[in-house]
Amino acid sequence: MSGGLIAILITFIVVLGLSTSTVAYFVLQRHRADGVAMAQYRLLAEEAVARQESLHRTLRELADRLCAVEFMLRSVDEG
Repeated sequence: MSGGLIAILITFIVVLGLSTSTVAYFVLQRHRADGVAMAQYRLLAEEAVARQESLHRTLRELADRLCAVEFMLRSVDEG
């Protein structure tokens, strides 16, 4: 092999390595950003579930109160 061909191959290998490293770095940064976004979505989902459970408890209390009022009205109506 001639010296020029060896120099071209070495340059090609170095450029390929740098390109691969650069692409891998930016892919890693994208995955980190996605991880942060997913953590925020997870917190939002947990908050939504907590609020939904609170609303469910409130509706259950209202339903119990409504049953008590209906019972009172029936007892007054019968008496």
